Amino acid sequence: MELDRGVLEGLTEKAQGQLDKARKEESTAAQNYAMLKQSLTDAIKFANSDMDKAKKGMSESQEKKANAEGDLEVTQKDLAEDIKAKSTLHADCMNAAEEFELATKSRGEELGALATAKKVIQESTGGAAGQSYSFLQVASGSDLANAEAVRFVRDLSRKSKSPALAQLASRMSAAVKLGSAQGGDVFAKVKGLINDMIATLESEAEEDATQKAYCDKEMSEATTKKDDLTAENEKLSTKIAQDKSASAKLKGEVATLQNELAGMAKAKAEADKLRADENASFKKNSAEMKMGINGVKKALQVLKEYYAADDSHGAAEGAGSGIIGLLEVCESDFTKGLTEMTATEETAAAEYEAYVKEDQLSNVAKSQDVKYKTKEAAGLDKAVAEVSTDLASVTDELGAVVKGLDKLKEMCVAKAEPYAERKARRESEIAGLKEAMTILEGEAALIQKSSRHFLRRH
Repeated sequence: MELDRGVLEGLTEKAQGQLDKARKEESTAAQNYAMLKQSLTDAIKFANSDMDKAKKGMSESQEKKANAEGDLEVTQKDLAEDIKAKSTLHADCMNAAEEFELATKSRGEELGALATAKKVIQESTGGAAGQSYSFLQVASGSDLANAEAVRFVRDLSRKSKSPALAQLASRMSAAVKLGSAQGGDVFAKVKGLINDMIATLESEAEEDATQKAYCDKEMSEATTKKDDLTAENEKLSTKIAQDKSASAKLKGEVATLQNELAGMAKAKAEADKLRADENASFKKNSAEMKMGINGVKKALQVLKEYYAADDSHGAAEGAGSGIIGLLEVCESDFTKGLTEMTATEETAAAEYEAYVKEDQLSNVAKSQDVKYKTKEAAGLDKAVAEVSTDLASVTDELGAVVKGLDKLKEMCVAKAEPYAERKARRESEIAGLKEAMTILEGEAALIQKSSRHFLRRH
């Protein structure tokens, strides 16, 4: 009996040790889980904060990038126009310098030739022809002045390649010829022709300036609006791309979580079945073991009472002692088996309970993640739909602005001769005509002075 009690105490102590160990492991696991959960919660919190900052920074960067690209494009266009204007201005300056040099040289040569001819005539005719020469000088001075003005306008028409100036030169030449033949104020006719042409050119210049101001204003406003709408279009397109990418990522994460939840549900079902099978087996086996122990105990009681009550069985006492000893060994084995069986069941039950708790926590966490990520993805999809509507509106408006800008360019820019060139050419023509007028007026004053001198002499 002492041996059996020692065995039972040993088994009880062992079972208690296993139970303490299981409880300690469960407590440690619970603490580790709590710490892990807290660390993951903090990590998620910080990650969400960093993600919000990153999203905000990315949005600001995209906006700054769009503005910088717009400024760069405008600057590059301005630079290209300045370079082109510089090249054109340089070429115009060189051409003007060459034309001025040629005109000065030609005029100087012509004046030199006239002076030489005058000197030859004076030396060859002598004083006898003074009266007729003076009359000739007065009569031909007007022709010379008009002829010089006609030549000047004709040269100007060739330089500027202007049909209108060429026609004016022809009309001036005809007026000079008719005036010489029919008499009349040739100066007044020629000056009238030149003044009419100057007025026409100035009127055209004013119309062009008005048109240029209108074109500059409308094109500036249209270009600014186009740039603004283009930047808005790019901004909205970037926003849509970002939201679509984020939504797709969230949906992928939701699908992964749902797969994990399905796997967890399957594993939970298998664990439930296994636990149920183990518990059912334990109940059956433990019941049989308890029944066996009770049977052995009853048998031992019967034998002990039998041999203790009847001394006549002394001869069989030795055999009875052997049977009793064997039954006691059986009882001990059964008890030991029941104890181990019970300890195994309790350990399995504890492990199952721990697994169930962990599974529940993980299931709740993943289910919440699915809920929030699904909601966030739906919000992003809604935002994409709304921004897509805005983008369509901006795109339509941008298309209308671009179409209007193309029409303005066709009206204001796409011409054989740009406004700047027309303006420079017209200003050059007007200046040339005024110079021709100056030539006429100067020669007219000289002729009138000579005429008065001639009349005083004669």
